[in-house]
Amino acid sequence: MIERSAPARAVPGVARRDFLRLAGTTAAGFLALGATPDRMRIVATLTALSLDDELTKRSMTEAATTRLGGLIAGLRQRGWVEGVNFRFEIRSSFGGPDKLKTAVQELIDLKPDVILTGSTGETAAVLAATKTIPIVFATSNDPVGNGFVESLAHPGGNVTGFTSSTAEMGGKWLQLIKEAVPDMARVGVLFNPASTPRAGRFFLDSLEQEAVTSGVDVVLAPIGKAAEVDGAISRFSEPPKAAMISLVDSFLVVNRQAIIAATAKYRVPMIYPFHYFMDAGGLMSYGPTLEVRSADYVDLILRGTKAGDLPVQSPRKYELLINRTVARSLGLTIPFTLLARADEIRE
Repeated sequence: MIERSAPARAVPGVARRDFLRLAGTTAAGFLALGATPDRMRIVATLTALSLDDELTKRSMTEAATTRLGGLIAGLRQRGWVEGVNFRFEIRSSFGGPDKLKTAVQELIDLKPDVILTGSTGETAAVLAATKTIPIVFATSNDPVGNGFVESLAHPGGNVTGFTSSTAEMGGKWLQLIKEAVPDMARVGVLFNPASTPRAGRFFLDSLEQEAVTSGVDVVLAPIGKAAEVDGAISRFSEPPKAAMISLVDSFLVVNRQAIIAATAKYRVPMIYPFHYFMDAGGLMSYGPTLEVRSADYVDLILRGTKAGDLPVQSPRKYELLINRTVARSLGLTIPFTLLARADEIRE
C-alpha cells in the first residue's frame, strides 16, 4: 500500500521539444542501435480530449508515466526514433461529431502506417473510415460487442488493442462504494449513453445484480451535455442517503473537473473507473493499472504483422485508490478494512 499526497494539478503547456527528448539526444546514436531510416513511417493517434486538456499536456511532456510518453519511449527501445524513421501525428476530436469527422479524415489523409485510438467512439469512427490502415485501440471495454473484432483471440480485419474493464466491474464498483458509505439506500449511475459501452448496459447488468444483494436502489443518471452534470449530481444530495458511480465513459473523462466540483458542492460520494478522476480531486477509483503496452503492437505492425493477427489483451492488474482528505470533507470515515486493501491512499 502506498500513502502519498495527490499529484500537483498544475501541468506545463504542451512542449513539443520536451516530448521529442524522449527520442534521445542524437539520431546518430540510435542509428547505431539499429534504427533503420529506409522509410519514414507515420504513427498517428486520435484523442477525445482537447489538446489544451491537462491530461493531453501531461501525456506530451512526461516520459513513460503516460500513454503517449510511454509509447514513444517504448518505440525508441525497439529502434524507432521520432524524426529518424517515424513521424508522430496527433489530432483531437474534441468539439462534437463534426470535429471527430474532421480529425479522422485528417489522419486518413496522412496515410499513416498505424492509428492509435483512445476510446470506443474514436475506434468506431476510424474503423468506419478505413478497413485497411491498421488500428490499435488503447482502451475498449467491449470490442466484440461493438463489432470491432471477431474475437479477442483472433480479431481479424485491421484492428486490435487492449481492453480496460470487464462487465463485472459494475458490481465491483457498487461493492466498494457501499463499503465506504454503508448507510447508502440508493446509488446514482452517471453516464452518457452515446459514449459508454452498450449505452451503459455493459456495466449495468452486474451493477443491478449486486444492488439486489446489497439492498440498494439503482437510479440511472444519463447525461448528454456538460451543462447537465450539476443537475444530475444534485439529485443525490437529498435523502434517502445516496452515493454515485461513474461508468467508463470518455465524455465523463473530458468533463471530470465539472463532475468533481459538483460532487464537492453537493457532498455526494462517487467512485470512478480511472485514476484521472483522482488526480482531479475524486474520492475513490477502481480500475486497471496504467500499463503502456501499445508500443509492442505498434512495433510489430510497423515491421509487417497484421493487426488482425494480434490478440486483444486484457488488463493484468486493477488498483484501488482512496483520498482520505476528500472522504473527510464529505463526512465519511473510510473503514480500515477498505483502506487496508487500497493500493494507494492519498491525503
